[in-house]
Amino acid sequence: MTYAVPGAPPAGLAEPPRGVFSDIGRLANRIVTLCWVELRKIRHDRTELYTRAIQPALWLLIYGEVFTRVHAIPTPAGIPYLAYLAPGIMAQSALFIAIFYGIQIIWERDAGVLTKLMVTPTPRSALITGKAFASGVRSLVQGVVIVIISVLLGVSLTANPLKLIAAAAILALGSAFFSCLSMSIAGLVVARDRLMGIGQAITMPLFFSSSALYPAAIMPGWLQVISKVNPLTYEVEALRGLLIGTATTLWLDATVLVLSTVAAITCPSLLLPRLANR
Repeated sequence: MTYAVPGAPPAGLAEPPRGVFSDIGRLANRIVTLCWVELRKIRHDRTELYTRAIQPALWLLIYGEVFTRVHAIPTPAGIPYLAYLAPGIMAQSALFIAIFYGIQIIWERDAGVLTKLMVTPTPRSALITGKAFASGVRSLVQGVVIVIISVLLGVSLTANPLKLIAAAAILALGSAFFSCLSMSIAGLVVARDRLMGIGQAITMPLFFSSSALYPAAIMPGWLQVISKVNPLTYEVEALRGLLIGTATTLWLDATVLVLSTVAAITCPSLLLPRLANR
C-alpha cells in the first residue's frame, strides 16, 4: 500500500508545471499593464502633448519652408526638401520626448513608487520595457501631428496602410531606445538636475549627427563616422523609406534599432536597484 506524503496535495489537484509559453505570456501581460499605467497619466494632464507639438510644427513651417526656397540642401532623386525633412522631424520629436524620460523614474523614486514596484514579482526588465514602450506610444501622437501638418503643407506621404503601420513601429522603437538611454543616465547620475543637464547636452549632437536635416553624403568625413553609429540615423532612414519612398536598406535599419533597444533595456534594468536605493 502506498501512502501520500503528509501535507502534499492530492494527485488530481497538483499544480501543473509552468511552461515556457505560460511564462512568456505572463511577462508580456505585465509589460502591457505597466505600459498602460504609464499612458493613463496622460489623461490627467494632456498639456504636455499639446506643448510638445509646437516645436516640430515650427521646424516644418519655418525651417522647412525657408530651406525649400533657398535650395541649399541637396536631396536624393529631386525630392522636395520639405518632404525629405518631415520624417527627420518626426524622429526628432520622438527623441526630444524620450531623452528626458528618466526624470519620471527619478520622480517615482522620490515619491516612493519605484520602491514599491521593485518588491513586486515583476522582473526589472518588464518594468523598464513597459516604460520604454509607453514612451513609444506617446511619440506616435507626435507622429500623427507631424503627418497632418506635412499633408497640409503639400507633402506627399504614402497611403499604404502597411507602410504606415511599419513607420509607426519604427518610431515607437526609436523612442523606446532613447527613453532607455535616458533611464540608464538616471541610474548613473541619480539626480534630476544632473539628468536635465546631460539630456540637454546630448540631444542636439544626436540630432545634428544624424541624417534628419541633411544627407550623410554632405557631412564631413568624421561626422559621417559618427552618423553611422547613431541609432537616430537608422530611424530616420527607415521612416524616409517607408513614408516618402527613398532608397534605404530597411532590414538593416530595423535590425539596428531592435538590437539597440534590447541592449538599452538591459542597461537600466541592471541600474534600477542602484537608483531605487538612493
